[in-house]
Amino acid sequence: MTDEKKYTSTLAPDGQLAPGGKISPDQNLDEIFAALMHTYSVSDSESALADSVEAFLRACAHLQVHRYGDTVVAATHFYDGTSHTNTSHTSAPRVILAGHIDVVPVIENFPPRILSAGDGTIRPDVAERYPHSDVMWGRGATDMKASDAAFLYLARELDSAEKTRVDITYVFYDHEEVQAEKNGLGKVVAAHPDWVAADFAIIGEPTNTLIEGGCNGTMRFDVLTHGVAAHSARAWMGRNAIHAAADVLRTLAEYEPATIRVNGLEYREGLNATMISGGEGTNIIPQECRVHVNYRFAPDKTIHEAKALLMGEECARVSGVGVGPVRADGGLFAGYDIDMKDESAGARPGLDSPLVDSLVARVRERSGQEPTAKFGWTDVARFSELGIPAVNLGAGDPLLAHKADEQVALQELHEYTDLLCGWLSENR
Repeated sequence: MTDEKKYTSTLAPDGQLAPGGKISPDQNLDEIFAALMHTYSVSDSESALADSVEAFLRACAHLQVHRYGDTVVAATHFYDGTSHTNTSHTSAPRVILAGHIDVVPVIENFPPRILSAGDGTIRPDVAERYPHSDVMWGRGATDMKASDAAFLYLARELDSAEKTRVDITYVFYDHEEVQAEKNGLGKVVAAHPDWVAADFAIIGEPTNTLIEGGCNGTMRFDVLTHGVAAHSARAWMGRNAIHAAADVLRTLAEYEPATIRVNGLEYREGLNATMISGGEGTNIIPQECRVHVNYRFAPDKTIHEAKALLMGEECARVSGVGVGPVRADGGLFAGYDIDMKDESAGARPGLDSPLVDSLVARVRERSGQEPTAKFGWTDVARFSELGIPAVNLGAGDPLLAHKADEQVALQELHEYTDLLCGWLSENR
């Protein structure tokens, strides 16, 4: 599908890309990527990019396109009998290719740039892997507009049953980088679950074009300590809530994260304070302190089981986002008030689908690598809850996600696109 010369971009080497950024129906893969990159889409500002994605997909006559908010869903119907172009009486599995279109806030890395091979701005690790490739630099390159570009290109190119042996649903969704209740995919799952019915799903999160199975669950909550306010000149008249948080911090510092094996993959857990706040003034003994905690838990646990380990069974049962502080009746933080802020279940590896074996084989043939566990939370969990096996597989280095020097070699984008195209064409 692609060739070597495309690894050298003709878009505007060593400089900023031309303004505009609209995706056009006749663009090649590099141009689609550049258009995505040049469209500002920090979370809460995805509408312009969603408009462009929708217009691109609606120009493809073989796709049925829906939009809900700033999430765009497009599906083929080559095999399921709902399209007038389907003249066969066969059926085939349906595969979802899903990617979020929002990015985290800009850190002097927008607009994007194309870096010619050998440019000193290219990271040494990227240059070592792809020494002869031009590189896309800028916010969202790895997380995850490279994968989005591949999905859009495939959505246009795989336009008949002769080119793919499965039906495909493409999902481009908003608000992945913020709190769960804003997530566009989650809203579509709740409002239009039929749009995302499938046999298998791939989330294009950056994985170096390797398979990462499942994901850890995540929850965020405040652990509260209480005191009595007083003037700091007469501190003995009060009780210092910030000082009382020392025991909470000690508990966290002494925590030893577990590594848990699930369906052959090893998931490393984590429990960390990520913020702390308290106090009402520089000369007031503080009456409340909040330690914000993030727990990343292996997918062998439900949300309730994970919460019970930290705060006890009753607190796990009644606590929740928006409920307010609840006293922990057991667990690691017994006796403290817990205020839940966010909670999302993990996902098991997703390697038990009949569709996976051939995908694993293709990745192994290309890289020599077997699937590994995904430590961060991703939207494979949403598909897992629907009973749809899902894996993470995307272009770009996951360690570069959210960095100021986020970048992807164009060669990797082409290799990723070719990998998916070959697999979708051969699978039955």
